[in-house]
Amino acid sequence: MKKIVLIAMMFMMGFQMCRTEEPELTELRGVWITNVDSEILDSYENIKEGVEFLAEHHFNIIYPVVWNDAKTLYPSKVMEETFGWKIDPRFEGRDPLAEIIQEAHKHNIAVVPWFEYGFSSSYKKDGGKILAAKPEWKAKDVKGNLLTKNHFEWMNGYHPEVQQLLVDLIMEVVNNYDVDGVQGDDRLPAQPSSGGYSDYTKKLYASEHGGLEPPLDFKDDTWLQWRADQLTKFAGRVYKEVKAVKPEVWVTWSPSVYPWSKEEYLQDWPAWYKAGAADFFHPQVYRHDFDAYQKTLNEINPEVLGFQHPEKVIFPGVLMKVGDYYIESDHLKKVLDYNREQGFKGEVFFFYEGLRHNHDELAKVLVDSYYKQPAKLPFKPQFFKK
Repeated sequence: MKKIVLIAMMFMMGFQMCRTEEPELTELRGVWITNVDSEILDSYENIKEGVEFLAEHHFNIIYPVVWNDAKTLYPSKVMEETFGWKIDPRFEGRDPLAEIIQEAHKHNIAVVPWFEYGFSSSYKKDGGKILAAKPEWKAKDVKGNLLTKNHFEWMNGYHPEVQQLLVDLIMEVVNNYDVDGVQGDDRLPAQPSSGGYSDYTKKLYASEHGGLEPPLDFKDDTWLQWRADQLTKFAGRVYKEVKAVKPEVWVTWSPSVYPWSKEEYLQDWPAWYKAGAADFFHPQVYRHDFDAYQKTLNEINPEVLGFQHPEKVIFPGVLMKVGDYYIESDHLKKVLDYNREQGFKGEVFFFYEGLRHNHDELAKVLVDSYYKQPAKLPFKPQFFKK
């Protein structure tokens, strides 16, 4: 009997040693949560169930939208005092951001609010309520028309009052909520390169170029770079203001893929990195088939773009669902394989509802493969300080 007990104890000791020697995974596993084509934010119960689902499938960071179509998804004093409305009417009487932070932190999931619309004022609304109230904020194309691209209408991202609005919204969230970071995307900071022709912007350019007006060719190299540099300065301002208040809060960006991002939306995000204006990036490698994904990811060459330790800075954005499109299981597996082969330690999926499609098919693919074991984030979430 003693021999049996001794053997059992030796077995358990060996088992414990194996467990402790198993390497701990460090990866970023994220997902964007939208208020479009999704119901997760529609009730506290939906949020609770959704966050529990993400925890069960070993996600460790979520990006809930907080700025969309001229409205916030939290009660905003900034918006109430500036425009007269404080939250998207769909969420009146609630605070979805507070609810999602409460539930996420219970499961050690970090929360990074996502300012989706950025410098865009509206979609197919001729500028919407913001530009109706503030016509001097309009961004304009070379013909003097409201700057519009892919049906999105734009505020003038070079105008100090427009910049202040976005800074105020970001700092309102940082100051009032226990967030782990904040995020801009392909619209923050961004401007379609066909713009820059408002009176304010032309005067600003002329003041720095001996009185010369901007070229009519909006792809002129000098003109393109000057406008991109203005946005780089804004990214730096956001970073400094956030860090001055809460140094532990991340400033993250999810721009379009470079160099297209600079050519079309003036997002020179390698320059943001070099200027010290970012903690990490999720470039939107949104492609509908694996060959295109592989080709696009290869173009984001960290060494060429000047990134040191890219595995700590770049985590690709992966398109899981948009409209009627859903990524196929085999495509998803190839993306995960390729990301790890190229040294990328994680990714962020657009967007949550893709995980729930077809009885959670894609979530099962993840938890049965690379997400089988829980993983810690490469960075310490600020709420862990407690």
